Amino acid sequence: MFARDRSTLLEMKDRITTFLREYIGGTGYSRGVVGLSGGVDSALSYSLTCEALGAENAIGVIMPSSFSSRESLENAERIVKIYNGVKRIYDISPVVDSFSALLDAASVDEDSRIRLGNIQARTRMIILYNVASEVGGLVVGTGNKSELLAGYFTQYGDGGCSIEPLGDLYKTEVWELARLVGIPKEIIDRTPSAELWKNQTDESELGIQYQTLDEVLFLLIEKNHTPEEIEALGYGREKVDTIVELIEKSRFKRRTPPSPQLRRYNAQELL
Repeated sequence: MFARDRSTLLEMKDRITTFLREYIGGTGYSRGVVGLSGGVDSALSYSLTCEALGAENAIGVIMPSSFSSRESLENAERIVKIYNGVKRIYDISPVVDSFSALLDAASVDEDSRIRLGNIQARTRMIILYNVASEVGGLVVGTGNKSELLAGYFTQYGDGGCSIEPLGDLYKTEVWELARLVGIPKEIIDRTPSAELWKNQTDESELGIQYQTLDEVLFLLIEKNHTPEEIEALGYGREKVDTIVELIEKSRFKRRTPPSPQLRRYNAQELL
């Protein structure tokens, strides 16, 4: 379903880099700040930022925690080196440990794990915006369409950015475009994980493989199929219903915080 020919992928890449260049330039800034995790999404976002703005204007920020693997750190540094970009490294472990102790989020039950993951994501967001303020740039996000639609991100954490260049690429398309631009195979083929706690993987947390998630999302969003129509195509109804629920329950993450309408027009209607 997502196999793209080379010309289509090249067109996607060109549209993304043009968007990055024009949007960031239009704000009066010239630099992009990207959080590098060692995974394929951040590697691709950084690659496209380098192409759009020039490597000297692409700041790759590496923010390991106590759960970050050596392989992730090496991959993050490798990406900056490949593109001859600018690197910053901040160990967030002391900050996360302090917050975890203060908020009692260090135990191993599921609720505490999620809160600990959110603390890490929001700590990284603070660092990214601080770097952006320092260098005169915008925070460039690394979220893809699959994660955004499923709500698989931390609000005001990894979801906190000024521009989302991969936001209309499904995860499967991220892999394809990453191959096109030359992201190392070892990074593309790694099991997706935010490494927010020990042995975490994206697909186990979502409860569904990205390939299936993308196919169902594509049918729901791009083809406007009903769950019944998707089930008739051979997809298990339980999986389809799970994905629909993920979309519905995470709508608040994708919207500007609402306010009650007290006047004829409110600010949101004028934007």
